Amino acid sequence: MPETTPRGLTRLAFGGDYNPEQWPESVWQEDVRLMREAGVTMVSVGIFSWALLEPSPGTYDFGWLDRLLDLLHVHGIRVDLGTPTVVPPVWFYRAHPEALPVTAEGVRYEFGSRAAICHSNADYRAAAATITTRLAERYGDHPALAMWHVHNEYGVPVSACYCDSCAAHFRRWLATTYGTVDAVNAAWGTAFWGQRYAGFEDINPPRLTPAAVNPGQALDYKRFADATMRENFRMERDILHRLSPGVPVTTNFMTALSQCDSVDYWAWGREVDLVTNDHYLITDGRRTHVNLAMAADLTRSVAGGAPWLLLEHSTSGVNWQPRNPAKAPGQMARNSLTHVARGSEGALFFQWRQSRRGAEKFHSAMVPHGGTDTRVWREVVELGASVEALGEIRGTRTEADVAVLWDWQSWWAQNLDWRPSVDHEARERADAFYEALYDRHLTVDFAHPEADVSRYPLVVVPALYLMTEAAGRNLTAYVENGGTLVVSYFSGIVDEHDAVHEGAYPGPLRDVLGLTVEEFSPLLPGERVRVTGPDGTELSADVWTEFVVPRGADTVLTYADGLAAGLPAVTRHRLGEGTAWYVSTRLGADGLGTLLGRASEDAQLAPRADLPRDVEVVRRTGESGTYLFAVNHTGSDAKVPLGVPGTELLTGDRAAGRLAVPAGAVRVVRLDG
Repeated sequence: MPETTPRGLTRLAFGGDYNPEQWPESVWQEDVRLMREAGVTMVSVGIFSWALLEPSPGTYDFGWLDRLLDLLHVHGIRVDLGTPTVVPPVWFYRAHPEALPVTAEGVRYEFGSRAAICHSNADYRAAAATITTRLAERYGDHPALAMWHVHNEYGVPVSACYCDSCAAHFRRWLATTYGTVDAVNAAWGTAFWGQRYAGFEDINPPRLTPAAVNPGQALDYKRFADATMRENFRMERDILHRLSPGVPVTTNFMTALSQCDSVDYWAWGREVDLVTNDHYLITDGRRTHVNLAMAADLTRSVAGGAPWLLLEHSTSGVNWQPRNPAKAPGQMARNSLTHVARGSEGALFFQWRQSRRGAEKFHSAMVPHGGTDTRVWREVVELGASVEALGEIRGTRTEADVAVLWDWQSWWAQNLDWRPSVDHEARERADAFYEALYDRHLTVDFAHPEADVSRYPLVVVPALYLMTEAAGRNLTAYVENGGTLVVSYFSGIVDEHDAVHEGAYPGPLRDVLGLTVEEFSPLLPGERVRVTGPDGTELSADVWTEFVVPRGADTVLTYADGLAAGLPAVTRHRLGEGTAWYVSTRLGADGLGTLLGRASEDAQLAPRADLPRDVEVVRRTGESGTYLFAVNHTGSDAKVPLGVPGTELLTGDRAAGRLAVPAGAVRVVRLDG
């Protein structure tokens, strides 16, 4: 079995992307001195260095990398060594211009950025295998090597190419997946609009068409593009496993960022030895720490609950959003330690030293342009000491309370053309339900729809347009055996080929929810409806309504106006030993809070009213003990009930009763017993 922890790393990982090729070697000694001052334990090296390592075809220059790895080893700094296959050199593209990807509109990208790759191109695959082999042969047993880092952020910014090479590869993929072209015709429903294919040779990628492209074809092309990138990862991984045994291989995910929604991380999580993730705050006016917690929970879930590693985040502002504010004092530590609380085995940044040139010169770094006499540097050093103090938590696992179903392939299908409303976004509902659970101080695991969720008292389905029959049976059994299920609208609509399930909506959820939906009735921009209950409850909703027909379910809330006036808006169905709730409209934060409060009562999840809003409490447990993380995102001091006394690891103080957590601070208590 491959190793799943960085080789030779006995502490939590702390450091970042180190790109010394941007600087004269005279700076390197200063870098390693500062790394030791900051408590750096590991750096990522070589990710964008193909042009330096192979300056011309078949001519290699490893001297600078030899000197760098030896220097880092002497100073006790472990290395996450990249295969630089995300940016082939310009000489490669001169020889193989067809390796540049083509858009659905037929435009070929040019060299001059990053990740401009046709993953079906045979010349790219061969060149990537060669440089990976050379690196593994030279550094596979280097004493500084902790793990291998293949490529960089697969799917960003290009996942799919539509060139002729991809067309031929797509046909081969379809033949392997379906066996016959008749099976493809059946899956895609090509009888509609006369799209039937006589042979595989007739099929092309879903290029630009005058109206909506066949949705089954478009969905399968997304699967194909994802699988093709994964083929290339496996190729490099297998080379590294063979030539560098005992060293884990990873690639950096971007699990919760919409920029990388073209990747099915459930599948990718099974391919890496250690799940790693990059996370950057999206500063769009929302509570950024909630999205951060969500990303960490999702990454841990992709890792199957095992410890994972935050491989990139930012010390302060980034540079690629329309507006890039700096992080507030203390926010860097809060962000970093929140990831650790939710399962990361450390915190690394992009990047070590801020670049003077290039597209990311305004992206923050551990060593900013202003050097060591800066707030950022002082906070980096302080954070390094905190990470060092938490070393004993290595190998422990984060405890979760509830599960949220999440499926990238369902999102791919829902986001295709011609859906009932452009205002219904699967990601928006996922964010909204997660935030409502976060505000109830519940820690979330995410799960694939067909995964075993029997250990969770509450399972939430915020948006699952595509649902297999197996997933439907899974949720029905979950409720029958005593679970509490909450399902949001427009779930269970189509099967894995984007074909509507036979019979009334919502397909495989009809029985577990005890209802059918006769018709969707999306609302126009600005329209709202009221939903009311017999106890006087009145909530406001927008975007979506439905004509719901109870078939065993009880009506909890009713539409008070709109086309669905008088019909159920929220229902509750007892089935076997459990309960299933259905929400047929888009409730706001207050409405979701009310609903999840009632569902939590069914699930016998005790309320946590003694915890202030935006003070999160998470536990990690393992052989070394139980650790309570308290993260205060507010501007006021807070008190967190401990229950069991313990020792606060960042200060060394004893803690009992109610733990004091200063404004903007983090406290970590090893609980006694």
